This record gives sequence, structure tokens and C-alpha cells, in this order.
Amino acid sequence: MAEYFVSGFNVILPTLLVKLDIPQSGAVWPSAAFALVTAAFLLPFGRLSDKYGAYPIFIFGLVWFCVWSVIVGFSINELMLDFCRALQGLGPSAFLPSGVALMGNMYRPGPRKNLVFSLYGGSAPLGFFFGIFMAGLTGQFLRFGWYFWIGAILLFTTTVSAILTVPNDSQEHKKMRVEMDWLGAALIVSGLVLVVFALTDSAGAPNQWRTPYIYVLLVVGSLLLGLAVYIEGFVAKNPLLPFDLFCIPYINPLFIALFFSYGCLGIFLLFGTLYMQDILGASPLQVSAWYSPMCVGGILISVLGGYFLHLVPGTVLVVIAGLGWIVPSVLFAIAPVGANYWAYVFPSMVCATIGIDITFNVANIFITTNLSSKRQGLAGALINSLLYLGIAFLLAFAGFVQTETANLGLKRSYQSVFWYQLACAATALAIMAGFVRLRKAESELTVDEKEALAAQSTLVLFRAKTS
Repeated sequence: MAEYFVSGFNVILPTLLVKLDIPQSGAVWPSAAFALVTAAFLLPFGRLSDKYGAYPIFIFGLVWFCVWSVIVGFSINELMLDFCRALQGLGPSAFLPSGVALMGNMYRPGPRKNLVFSLYGGSAPLGFFFGIFMAGLTGQFLRFGWYFWIGAILLFTTTVSAILTVPNDSQEHKKMRVEMDWLGAALIVSGLVLVVFALTDSAGAPNQWRTPYIYVLLVVGSLLLGLAVYIEGFVAKNPLLPFDLFCIPYINPLFIALFFSYGCLGIFLLFGTLYMQDILGASPLQVSAWYSPMCVGGILISVLGGYFLHLVPGTVLVVIAGLGWIVPSVLFAIAPVGANYWAYVFPSMVCATIGIDITFNVANIFITTNLSSKRQGLAGALINSLLYLGIAFLLAFAGFVQTETANLGLKRSYQSVFWYQLACAATALAIMAGFVRLRKAESELTVDEKEALAAQSTLVLFRAKTS
């Protein structure tokens, strides 16, 4: 359902810009507000999932998402739309990490876990395409509110199904005695919100970067994030983001590469949709049809990936995914007015799904496999934080690029954004190829079992020395 409201929203956005009289400079905010709030609250909700159990956090997220999906459909102006989209983002920030935690704790490393996470990844293109299809349908034939209300109906049925079928792990997590880092949560959330707000709003501010509140918020947000790093690293007893996490081999370059790769997705969905409608003249429903290869390709990659992830090294897969993001960036950057669908749009969609779906599946399995059972909420938060932070940050700069090149005309300004996307994609590919080394996702002991075995071996050695 998160994908429904990410992908489809970009298709209905041009309709919203007209109906709610939103200027072109404000086009980024409705998408960025959702991604920003989701990204900012993922880590706190991930810790709450580890503390109280993933089940209650999962249900809360679905209920909250459903309520605000109803309200946003009644938006009457830009402010209400941005506000409701931001509050919508709290829902996915709760149910995404808790959902990954539920699956991460249920399945051992190996082909079965690969298949489960691949099927989970396969649900994304389904939500992606259904969101785009309903956005195209409502944007062309119905009031825009129905796009949100149909999503709310689906969320309601999902919530009821989850209450009846998802196992409740609350009692197990109470025994783990995981503590919440409230100070770290407050600093991280505040810092991220202020920094991304300043970056995103700079494009539409009266004097852009020279506007006083823009650089004040940017400086204050940066200071808060710097303080958060100090608190998490040297003060907090139970940090929200433990620094030993960054000792896992190759995880640091992987995080940086994922940030840029996921940011390409946000840029492509928003500006690709605007380009197809504003420059190529496609209707909302036609845009939905043009996106269909991403849905079909995503499902195929996700389902087949479950059978092949333990056969092919992860490094090979993420490099292929990195190459996938190069193609749509170049093709949309050079696509002329009236461009042929099969020459420019279709290959872009196929390569884009290679870029996002392979990366998402490999990253999910690598991160959840390398964290213990009491950190599966953190694993889910990290996976989705990288996704939504990449979208929020890189979309903010994309909006700035589009505004700065607006004097060249709408087509040239959009193409400038795609050249910027190419730079982001090339950065991700260079890091993946040069600094990330991932093994095959084969059957192995869990982190908990490895720790228990190490402790047992240490105890045996100690007894041998003292006897």
C-alpha cells in the first residue's frame, strides 16, 4: 500500500496541480512530504517494534495510514494536501519496519527466506501498478479524491486481514527488554525534518537559497544531526542506531549506494510522469499503461529471484541493477517531443524495474540476515529509511535543478533533471562495482545462533584452561 500512494500519486499529481491551483515550483512538495515523514520516523518505529513487538506497531501503522488516506481525499488547497500527505507518511514509517521484522524473525537464512522476501518484493510492483492504474483512471474520469479513498478501502481490508492472521509477537519481545532511545529519536527526527524541509522548500522560496529561513533551518537541522551522531556514538546506553552496525563488512558503501539508487526511483517516478504528460502528451490513463512493464518485470524479478539469489553472488546482482538505472536516465534526457514509446519509454521502464527490484531484494536479505532477532525492527527501519531518505533528499535537489533551469523551457528543465539522475545513478554504480562485495544468499546459521555458538566455544575454552 505504500507503493500505491508513492507511484500512483505521481500520476495524479498533474491533475492536483491544476485542481488545487498549485504552482510548478510546488510540485515536489506533495511527494517529498510523504517521503520525508516516512524516512524521519522509521528508526524510532523500528526500535518500538523491537521493544514492544512488531505486531502492535504494524497494526497501528495500517490504521493510521487508512485514516489519513480518507482525509487527504478532501484536500481543498496546497497547504491541506501537503499537511495530509506528511501525516500519511507516519503510517508506512510504522508498518514497513515492523513488517520486515515479522518476516525476518520467522524465517532462517536460506532459499526459503530468499523466496519469502522476493515475494514481499513482488508485492511492491503490484501496489506500484495498481496505484498508477487507479491514479490514471480517477485523474481522467473521476474526482481526484477517489484515488485516495480507494486506497483507504484497500487499507481497511488489509488491516482487518492483518488483525486476524498476523502472529502477535508482543510477549516474546517483552522478554528481550529492549530500551527506547528517546533523545536520539528526537534529535534524528528533528534534524532530518529541518534539513530536508530546507532543501525541498529552497526551490520555491522567495529568494531561494538566499531566503533567511532556508539557511537557518538547514544550519539548525545539520547541528541537530551532528549532535545526534555524538549522542548515539558516545552517550546513549541503547542507541537508536548502534555504531557496531557499521562494522558489518561492506555495509557502509552499500548504504551509500542504496541511498543514490533509491533516490533515482523517486526522481524517475515524479519527473518521468511529468515528462510523459507535459512533453509527450500522454493522458493519465496512457501513462498508467506505459508504466505496466515495471509491474510485470518487478513481479518476474521478485518471484524468480527467490530461486536464484542463492546461486549468484550479490555483487553481480547489484552491479546489474546499477546499470539498470543508467538507461532510463539517458533515454529520458534525450527523448524528443513525440518520442516513440518503444524506442524510449519501454526500454526505460524495463531497465528501471531491473534497477529497483533487484537492489531491493538483495539489500533486504543481506541486512536482515546480518542482524540478530532483537534487531529485526532496526533492519526493517534501515532498509526503508534508505529508500525514503534517498527519495526525499535527491528529489529536493531535483526540484532545485528544475527550478534553476526553468528559463530554458519546460522540456529542457525536465531533461536537466534526468542528467542529474544520471549522475546519481553513475555514483551508485561506481560504489557498487568498486566497494561492495556480497556473497550468495545461501543457507547458514542465524546471527543469534552464531553468537550462541561463539559463547559456548568461549565457555569451553575457559573451563579447559581453569581445569
